[in-house]
Amino acid sequence: LLTGCGSKTIDGTKTVATVDGTEIPLGVVSLYARQQQEQTTAMYMSYMGSANNIWDQTADEDSGKTYGDQAVESSLKSVETMYILKEKAADYKVEVTEDEEKAIADAASQFMASNGEDTIKELGVTEDQVKTLLELLTIQKKIYNPIVAEGNITVSDDEANQSSFTYVSISTSGDDVTDEQKEEKKKQAQEILDKMKEDPTADMSEIAKSVDDSYSAVEGNFTTKESDEDSEDEDYSSTAYPDEVLKVLRGLKDGEVASDIIETDTGYYVVRLDKVHDDDATASKRESLKNSKESTYYSDTTSDWLDSAKTDVNKKVLKTLKITDKHTFTAPTPTPTPEVTEEATTTPEAEEEATETPAAEEEVTETPAAEEEVTETPAATEAAE
Repeated sequence: LLTGCGSKTIDGTKTVATVDGTEIPLGVVSLYARQQQEQTTAMYMSYMGSANNIWDQTADEDSGKTYGDQAVESSLKSVETMYILKEKAADYKVEVTEDEEKAIADAASQFMASNGEDTIKELGVTEDQVKTLLELLTIQKKIYNPIVAEGNITVSDDEANQSSFTYVSISTSGDDVTDEQKEEKKKQAQEILDKMKEDPTADMSEIAKSVDDSYSAVEGNFTTKESDEDSEDEDYSSTAYPDEVLKVLRGLKDGEVASDIIETDTGYYVVRLDKVHDDDATASKRESLKNSKESTYYSDTTSDWLDSAKTDVNKKVLKTLKITDKHTFTAPTPTPTPEVTEEATTTPEAEEEATETPAAEEEVTETPAAEEEVTETPAATEAAE
């Protein structure tokens, strides 16, 4: 259920764009855009406690476009891509089954029945358009794996292999830290190191706390093989740690404690290499790299398809669809939608949609929402803001 307020009604029957000659009605884009708006608002509320002043902020000083304007354009682009995926579905032997068609029809009927006339007018959507969007989302979900299978995505051992370690870091950063304090912190780091040398298998956190109750040890992992300087793939698990620390760690054996304190621009480190090859961390890294590569391949492929397609946007019609802070949507109740017979797979467009808003990338850990997007359709009820 979508709760909406603050917008004029739109004519969802108007054609907002054409893709390779296929007309896209505004109602389909409107419903998809409101779904993205609701999910982004919910994310802000969950992580930040507030969803005020999201959409009206200026995103591009040159064009004057707001984040709301960009969200509308992004939603249209995603729907255009879904229409292309529908065209290509047969090439990948993807189809909507009779059971799925029935579930889609039932969900669309329930959606219309669950919402008031004013809300439906505000969305500018018809029951057939709800069914169209559900069908497009179903195809999008089912076609993801066949597309990425064409990429023959692999992850090499050098990319995946992970080493694990335990460390204590004592910060010396900050303008208010004096030389005397830095010297004291260095002595504390040395004390921790000396005790760890006595028993390399000791609990490093307990040792650290015995020196200063505010200190504790942390476990981490990094890519075993140092990446080439010219490599285009950035290894985030390794870049999280200073080069000085990684250089020492790569020279240690299983269970070995570094012989000296490691001094960096920001502090002192005491480290122990736990495993040169950590099976669990390696398996997790391999999976995350494979997912990332597949997502990139899918995004690049579908973007190329969209770029190659003949598209025409009716900007006048598109401008009637507004996403602003004064016009809000929430979803108090999910509407059932069709089950897809194949396993759901996160699609990159959906992840981007919900995070293309101010500060979200920095303050919120991105979580894949595509599985919810393609299996849940918002229903709407009116509510005063």
